[in-house]
This record gives sequence, structure tokens and C-alpha cells, in this order.
Amino acid sequence: MSRRLISTGSPFEKTAGFSRAVIDGDFAFVAGTTGYDYTTMTMPADVTSQSRNCFKTIEAALKEGGFAMADIVRATYYLTDVKDADAHFAVCGEVFGDIRPAATLLIVVGLLKPEMKVEVEVTAKRRTA
Repeated sequence: MSRRLISTGSPFEKTAGFSRAVIDGDFAFVAGTTGYDYTTMTMPADVTSQSRNCFKTIEAALKEGGFAMADIVRATYYLTDVKDADAHFAVCGEVFGDIRPAATLLIVVGLLKPEMKVEVEVTAKRRTA
């Protein structure tokens, strides 16, 4: 299977020279994804909504590549404020339920734009029957 690039259509992907996801064999590598609502091209103010948008974008990229959220084996979370961790983890619990990928949380000084509170990147491995 050849390498396949997945795009969300965000103009930033072309400007910055990256793909939302790269599918390589049974693996999907999803780039760091922030909380933009790509339908409205807006960023919600709260971390809960941003986290939900991250996972919505990730799910769409995985689906386009033939993967499901249940295929996620690794997640890395970047938060700009430790006080947002509980709200973000509540969303993670909703999304991942019994999937429970290996995960790492990093508190960072900032993301690309000041309104960005969270960024999520994941790796998925296609499940075999």
C-alpha cells in the first residue's frame, strides 16, 4: 500500500506544507489538530468546545483514510493552561470510552495563536479481524 495524504482543506495545510494525516500501510499519523470549527472557520473560546472540535477533525481525517476512532493507539495532548486539563480530559473520556489509547499530556507555553488552548495528535493502527 502506498503512502496517502489526507487534507481537511484548511488553507494552513498548504501554506505550512503538511497533511492533516498520512496513511502508510496499516498506520495513520494525524498531525497536531487544534480546535477550529472548519465549517465556520472560527475558534470557540472554551477548551471543552475546542477539544470536541479537535476530535471531530481527527475523526473525519481518519474516516477519509479508512480508519475509525477505535483504531487510535496513541494520543498526545498539548494544553496551554493546566487548569483546562479536567475539562479536556472529560471530553477525552467521552470520545475514547473503552478505546483508551496510550496518552501523554504536555502543558506548553503557547500554541501558534493565542486563542488556541489545546492541540491533539494521534496515531492509529488499522485493526485486523
